[in-house]
Amino acid sequence: MNLKEIAGELVAGCRENRAKENLDKLYAADAVSVEAADAMGMGRETHGRDAIRGKHEWWEGAHEVSGASVSDPFPHGEDRFAVIFEVQGKVKESGESFDMREVAVYHVADGKIVREEFFY
Repeated sequence: MNLKEIAGELVAGCRENRAKENLDKLYAADAVSVEAADAMGMGRETHGRDAIRGKHEWWEGAHEVSGASVSDPFPHGEDRFAVIFEVQGKVKESGESFDMREVAVYHVADGKIVREEFFY
């Protein structure tokens, strides 16, 4: 897949609630995910597709989403693109509401996402 196809499928998968299913299709086995802060108490970096899948599962288990939007991708050359996510919901454990906006930058090599970085 080329950058445009990967970016389009990532956005479509997020909008259609199939982001986890897209991990095998879009991400390299050794992909790295980098958060802006250590939100889970496990450090900012997550290494490997299976560990990234675990982040998705943690998010789904810890949060109740009441609204979300995903921008169209913003390509940057042949190897990167960005997406803006907006999510509203609450933390399941505390009941605390949140309204979150973040930018994600995805790095692509050899037809797969090799690194994602979140800014919030």
